[in-house]
Order: sequence, then structure tokens, then C-alpha cells
Amino acid sequence: MSTAQSQKFAYLGPVGTFTEAALKKITCDSDIKIPYANVTAALDAVRTGDADFALVPIENSVEGVVARTLDELAIGDPLTISGEVTLPVTFAFMVKVGTQDVKRIGTHPHAESQCREYIAHKYPHAEIVPFPSTSAAAEAVSKGAIDAAIASSSAAEHFGLEIREADIGDNSGAVTRFICAQKPGWMPEPTGHDRTSMAVFIDIDHAGALLEILQVFAKYDVNLTFIQSRPTGRELGHYHFIIDAEGHINDARVGDALTGLRRICEDIRFLGSYPRADKVAPTTTKSSSDDSFKSSNTWLEDVRKGRAI
Repeated sequence: MSTAQSQKFAYLGPVGTFTEAALKKITCDSDIKIPYANVTAALDAVRTGDADFALVPIENSVEGVVARTLDELAIGDPLTISGEVTLPVTFAFMVKVGTQDVKRIGTHPHAESQCREYIAHKYPHAEIVPFPSTSAAAEAVSKGAIDAAIASSSAAEHFGLEIREADIGDNSGAVTRFICAQKPGWMPEPTGHDRTSMAVFIDIDHAGALLEILQVFAKYDVNLTFIQSRPTGRELGHYHFIIDAEGHINDARVGDALTGLRRICEDIRFLGSYPRADKVAPTTTKSSSDDSFKSSNTWLEDVRKGRAI
């Protein structure tokens, strides 16, 4: 994503968010980094041309998916994913220097859910105030709007807050995955350790609809790494699926799986093929290798032209 030429990156701000920390892993000093108040605003910056890329969170190993990101990708104006970043997340409890009573604690809902035990034990009577990001909560503490925040240690440093306690998460191994979104067009070349994302829309809800989708992936030996249902917004009970699969769309088995899906689904929105952050290569068999697909296609072409039987 980063090149010798300066690029503009939108991200979930303000300064001091975990998203900013993740962004530093894929950018260089010459890149322009622009914080936005929420996920939609960051993605809209790419849609309007105010930024080349946007980095936003998509899932956490403890709390699960970021619904706003999934919905923007599936039913918002089209964007594709060009890369991903993972980041271990640890939370700190912070206040303005000299604070005694803590009655209102601000944080992002995902952070709150990952610190439930700490809050229940230390501040059982405090009001929890939701914010669009953990860093926005820290900023509110610095302005006196709330008494305390649960955010990153870098947010405390940026806003001049005192860390009362560090590493307060209920799960010490929490990891958040972020995706880098761009306008459709360019796509990274296959690396051998890729992920392909898509939104799959079924035509008419019926028994076995999800099974039919899964059978297509199984037929072509494509392993899934993520699947999540989300409402389409059309009517109650009407859903689509966000799916991540191992491999790149240029891989023969992945390409054939997607064309198979396209035949049985109302629509598919391709969300991108891009390198996996964990660099895990897909597990394939001899029959699902690109060489096997190429050999079979060559044989079929020869039969059709009378060169083989």
C-alpha cells in the first residue's frame, strides 16, 4: 500500500486510537494520516477522494465483529479491501491528574465488553458512557466531560492523562483485525498467503440456503476463515452473508468457487483479495491445485477440438 509516493490514509480517530497504532505498521513518515470521528466518515473519505485508503477495525478476537464496518462494505457505496493489519490490544484506565471520584467512565462499546470484570469489580456503580472510539473518550476526560476513560496508553499520553491502572482487559490475548479499504480497481497480486472477502446475497430465503453456499466452497476445497450474517435492511428476516475465504481470486479453485456461487445467489459483491496479516498459506490438495485445474481445462479444450478423447 505504501509506496515512494506519499499517500493519504483516513482512519478511525482521534489521535491515540488503536487504529492509529495499526496504521503505523503499514505507512511511512511521508504518508498523510487523517483521523475521522467514526468508521463511516473514514470510509466516505475514500469514496469522495479525500483519502486514498481508509483503515478501520473489522473484528476482535474477544468481542467479535464491528458491525458498522461489515455493513459499509456490504451495502454501502462499493469499496474493496487491499490489505489487513492485526494488533494486540491492551486497555488502560485513565483520569485527569488529581481526580478522586469516578462516576462516569467513557469508552468504546467493544472496549467496555472486554473490560467487564474490571469495571464490575472496581467501579460497579459508575455510569458507562459510549464513545465512537476509545481515544474520543480519553479526549472527553481531558476536557472534563467525564471522569475517566478506558483507552490505550498512547491516548493517555497524548491527552495528558494519568494512567490509574494498565492492562485491565479481561483477556490478555485480545487481538483486533483492521482492513485497509480503497476504491475498486487495483488489486494486490497473489502472494501464496491471501484472503478473499465477499458479501453473498441469497435470492429467496429457504431451508438449506446457507448449506448450498457452503457446499460450493467445499466442492472446490476452499476453506473459510470468517462468516457472518447481517440484515440487508429490506425487511425483517432478510439477511446476507459476509464471507472470508482462503486464497486469491486469481487462484483457479477460488475463482471457480465464486462463479459457482454467482450461479446460485441473487448477487455477490466482491470485496477484495489481499495478503493475510498472519501469512498463513491455504491448505490444498493435489486435485485443487492450480496445476490440476490447468491440466483439466487443457484436456477439456483438446476434447472439444478433437485432439483428445
